[in-house]
Amino acid sequence: MPAGLHVVDPGLSPVASVVAVLLVTTATLVVGAFGLRLSRTTSDFYVAGRAVTPGWNASAISGEYLSAASFLGVAGLVLTAGTDMLWFPVGYTAGYLVLLVLVAAPLRRSGAYTLPDFAEARLESARVRNAASLLVVGIGWLYLIPQLQGAGLALRAVTGAPRWVGGVVVAVVVLLNVVAGGMRSITFVQAFQYWLKLTAIAVPLFFVLLVWHSQGPPSPAAAAGGADWVRPLSGTGGREHPLYGTYSIVLALFFGTMGLPHVLVRFYTNPDGRGARRTTRTVIALLGAFYLFPPVYGALGRVYASDLVAGGQADTVVLLLPSRLVPGLGGQLLSALTTAGAFAAFLSTSSGLTMSIAGVLHQDLRRRRTGRARPDTLRGFRSATVVAISVPLALAVSSGSLSLADTVGLAFAVAASTFCPLLVLGIWWRRLSRTGALAGLVVGGGLASAAVLTTMAGLAGDGWGGSLLAQPAAWTVPLAFAVMVAVSLATPDSLPPNVSRTMVRLHTPEDVAVDRR
Repeated sequence: MPAGLHVVDPGLSPVASVVAVLLVTTATLVVGAFGLRLSRTTSDFYVAGRAVTPGWNASAISGEYLSAASFLGVAGLVLTAGTDMLWFPVGYTAGYLVLLVLVAAPLRRSGAYTLPDFAEARLESARVRNAASLLVVGIGWLYLIPQLQGAGLALRAVTGAPRWVGGVVVAVVVLLNVVAGGMRSITFVQAFQYWLKLTAIAVPLFFVLLVWHSQGPPSPAAAAGGADWVRPLSGTGGREHPLYGTYSIVLALFFGTMGLPHVLVRFYTNPDGRGARRTTRTVIALLGAFYLFPPVYGALGRVYASDLVAGGQADTVVLLLPSRLVPGLGGQLLSALTTAGAFAAFLSTSSGLTMSIAGVLHQDLRRRRTGRARPDTLRGFRSATVVAISVPLALAVSSGSLSLADTVGLAFAVAASTFCPLLVLGIWWRRLSRTGALAGLVVGGGLASAAVLTTMAGLAGDGWGGSLLAQPAAWTVPLAFAVMVAVSLATPDSLPPNVSRTMVRLHTPEDVAVDRR
């Protein structure tokens, strides 16, 4: 969105939307306060006492996973670039299938609190843990930036407020929730917000489709201004080398999900590995239900809101489309409902990310673990939370932005190039060595991060070089796997001494008695 651009829709009154944002914010704080009453130990703060039921946990995971990219960005990409962008909702959902098959149950059995905990437990190396910690913070901040930018975009679109206001509102609410009750608080908040988001995106679309059907206008394909919008791999939207870009996006989304810190920490909250698998299956169903709706907004936007593309406001189509089709107060209320859903998306995802980053900052800086939530321990966690949300807020306010889904896609690319090979090889290949794991994290993380930073700075350029940097997963993910395997085979002397015992723990169901001394 160009700086200083006032994008309030002429037919949209800001009053209803402001009230909707206030109601969502208040409800979030009230629900989070309920979690405070149940948070009494360190385990409660980090992993909700490892006692979250699969159904409740699935709603919470879906709530935090459906971010600004899901609620606003997917529709904006479909509006701008056509049917190729349907790979985004497919990839976001299918990533959980990969997670279910390869990671969910063994990760829960590891007994770790965070990804760095898992890395240290599996490889028995402080250096690997430190590398994992840096990556958790980097990926989390990269993912938080578009959430805070999206909040600013949404609030500006419906009220004309300065771009920084939405990000500050989200940051303050998230900070209050996380420091109050930790994982207990945000579990209740995120489960509530999933169902709010589903309602907020589905109900207005029902009325939009009724109006569209009754008016009998051109189809979205006819309104696209050309056949390229509905033709796969056509390079619509100015994208070069669309075949490579599509495969790279698919790879990043399929394998990046298992490397997202705020997603993985949720599996530590299940009571056991069976619960983790049941949670993942339910998540796939909940995500599949939600992702039916954003592409329809993007397609109908070709008929009723194509001006948003030229104005650089494609990501606002979900917010503005209901008020354009449904006249009067009804349309304003429907757009207010989508605004409430968008803010729920920003709040829930930002809460999960902030929780995972703060947990890593606190544990790795203080490295004190206790069985009880002592005041000094929780004070350190709360200080880490302030840092976890303040840095991305400053970056979001001071920088420009790509489209929301594109920016989140870059975070997926870094996650897929680092934690995906670490988890897959660490869980399923006993010959992964400390040196091999560290080399893969450095190479995959370094190259993917360099590509992401170059793209975000607008320096990627054109041609094949620009495409490789804009969508790096297709070459950084295989390279990270190859480096980990090759270096591990070359350094058998750096195998963890207790690897056999660790592998038994990862793959033995909890109801089988195992001596883990």
